[in-house]
Amino acid sequence: MDTMDTVRRSQFSELVRYSRPMLTAAGVFTIIIMVVGVLGNMLTIGALLRHSKLRTVAAAFIASLCISDLLFCFLVLPFSASQFFHGTWIHGQVLCTMVPTMRYGSVGVSLLSIASISINRYILIAWPHLYQSIYTKWKVVIYIGIIWFISYGSQVPILLGKWGTYGMDEKLGTCSIKRDAQGRSAKVALFVLGFALPCMVIVVCYARIFWVVRKSHRKLQQHNTGNKYKRSEMKITKMVLVIFICFIVCYLPITLVKIFDEDVKHAPLHVLGYLLIYLSSCVNPVVYVTMNRQYRLAYLDTLRCRYNSNLDSQQTQPPQSKNASVSYLKNMVIQTSPKV
Repeated sequence: MDTMDTVRRSQFSELVRYSRPMLTAAGVFTIIIMVVGVLGNMLTIGALLRHSKLRTVAAAFIASLCISDLLFCFLVLPFSASQFFHGTWIHGQVLCTMVPTMRYGSVGVSLLSIASISINRYILIAWPHLYQSIYTKWKVVIYIGIIWFISYGSQVPILLGKWGTYGMDEKLGTCSIKRDAQGRSAKVALFVLGFALPCMVIVVCYARIFWVVRKSHRKLQQHNTGNKYKRSEMKITKMVLVIFICFIVCYLPITLVKIFDEDVKHAPLHVLGYLLIYLSSCVNPVVYVTMNRQYRLAYLDTLRCRYNSNLDSQQTQPPQSKNASVSYLKNMVIQTSPKV
């Protein structure tokens, strides 16, 4: 009888923490994200495949990011929506291991891809003479392979039960990383390392890009009007600001919540954090449609089943000096900056 009372109290506590209206709303929102994410990422991949002028080095990382987001939408979000609607996990232990593995792996690929594109942009602007040797076709393939290997390979110890284990976390009410028999868990390390390191890379790379561009602008300012200088600076600033804000908004909340509310005293914050992570899988195509003319035209041509039409020509060879990289920056950093 005492055992049954304990179970009832536990179930009542879960219901208080995760109310039915909140779970239903979260489930509906997850389905909307899933549909938009599938359509948007498939459209982006189709545009990259159909239009050769979009196939830059950055686009290779973007394609990897889109594939990861597409797998996330197909293999993770349906189960997430089901759990929201049912209020619990109903799909068994095997999927309770596979789904969080896919979730953490996909998030890892996304974050590392964004950081890799930031590094690519920095090398393009700061070290243009080294760009061709660093980003050959096969080296890019290797870089992308490393991203996927790190994202999923880092979870092997968890799958083997050596650094936490996957299963139903009673505190969270969801399948996640639990502590192993020795009380160890990789959750905090993965969240901190997975968020902090890519964030630092992005900040450092774009800070350096700003420095190089500003320095080059000052040298060439005598050949340009002040208004032209301000317009180019504002375009770069707006794009980088959108990229960084999207990155922070999508990943910082769940990172902070997981670290500072391990006992789930504020359930709505956990639900909101998960929804923002899910939102990151579909926001990328929206950023490109609204802020990138070439991708916008490519999307339209893809929907119309047309190839390479109405797309502006794009320089694919990097300049050989920092001063020459100013005009190239306008075409490459603004037009092919990493999405979030």
